[in-house]
Amino acid sequence: MNTARCIQLMYKCTSYIPCRSMKIYTRTGDKGKTSTYTGQRLFKDDAIFNALGAVDTLSSHIGLSRVYCKQDVISQDLKSIQCNLQDIGSVIATPSTGATSQQLENVSFSSGHISSLEGKIDTYTSHLPPLTNFILPSGSECSAHLHVTRTFARAAERSIVPLLHHHGGDIDTVFKYLNRLSDYLFTAARYVSHEDGVPEEIYTRQTLDDS
Repeated sequence: MNTARCIQLMYKCTSYIPCRSMKIYTRTGDKGKTSTYTGQRLFKDDAIFNALGAVDTLSSHIGLSRVYCKQDVISQDLKSIQCNLQDIGSVIATPSTGATSQQLENVSFSSGHISSLEGKIDTYTSHLPPLTNFILPSGSECSAHLHVTRTFARAAERSIVPLLHHHGGDIDTVFKYLNRLSDYLFTAARYVSHEDGVPEEIYTRQTLDDS
């Protein structure tokens, strides 16, 4: 679906205003361009759409991790994070150049979400043994998926860098949130593995046998 149309419908539809169902295909992107929320037509390899794709990939991997997660508290965290990523997509799709004050207000993203992640990191860390060595991405099934998801969070964070100096809006907050999200996912991976009774595997330098 066209990015701009999706966001427009999202903010038009409320529990008080009935809205017709979204159409999946529009054919408006068949020539290699699509629209931002502000209506600007850009090629699909623009940094904005690269970042949108990275965030979408991240959300999909979070959804996959939820399938394997046995801890309700982590599963609820992940669901909430997916909702936040949807809002982050709206920020990315709304460059301040050409945006109205109402559009920027619609897609605002609070720094309180960062504080929330930090609080969860501190809470789960308090239930874990101190981290004194590098650990290998592994553990229980959910933990392994969360470690993979963490790498996509880092990729999404990197995709925001080209937008930092000119995009405007709450893009700085989005960047910090994604940075903190990878830390949360690392901690969550450790936590679920601990809760599942699977010990962490410690990195050891491998030496060659010269004999």
